[in-house]
Amino acid sequence: MQATRLVAIRHGQTAWNAEWRLQGQTDIPLDALGRQQAGRLPGALRHEGLVAVVSSDLGLALETAHALADPLGLPVLLEPGLRERHFGILEGHVRSDIDVRFPDLARRWHAREPDFAPPGAESLRAFNDRCLAAVQRQALAHAGQAIALISHGGVLDCLYRAATGLTLEVPRTWPLGNAGIHRLLFTGQGLALTGWNDSAHLDGLSAQARPA
Repeated sequence: MQATRLVAIRHGQTAWNAEWRLQGQTDIPLDALGRQQAGRLPGALRHEGLVAVVSSDLGLALETAHALADPLGLPVLLEPGLRERHFGILEGHVRSDIDVRFPDLARRWHAREPDFAPPGAESLRAFNDRCLAAVQRQALAHAGQAIALISHGGVLDCLYRAATGLTLEVPRTWPLGNAGIHRLLFTGQGLALTGWNDSAHLDGLSAQARPA
């Protein structure tokens, strides 16, 4: 098949990101910095040859998607499979509090056990399978073209692992900043990484993003 160029972008910052609060699928709007970050995307990608912006259906991703797509005259396509992982009862808690309030859950969560799911949450394996299926679906639908994917830190983590052959258990050491630009190719052999964490377009903004 013809390769699909994927420009993967995490949504702009939210207040919960800035507080290191576990967001998951709780739909918190972009904060002032997040809107500034999203507003830098059209200038950074205007020569990328994009044909569409494919977005998670959560509002914070859609706001980021439209900030990119509307100035460039591109369609925004919804892809619910690009939603962030659901963290169940852990959502809404500051990360430092999770270790204190839910020590047993926190231990297994930090260990990245693939089949572990806190109450009401997705397991890491189920989340990874969902994300990769969504990306493959969109890549096949746009074979030979370039599309932007607007999603979440956890989704981008799955893409990085798939492209580099790292397992789900490996601790994360790569950045996933808000509104950072990451480039991949999708071919018949899967995903390949061509660039990661391009953040030059964010120079001069007042703060850097927090992890997912």
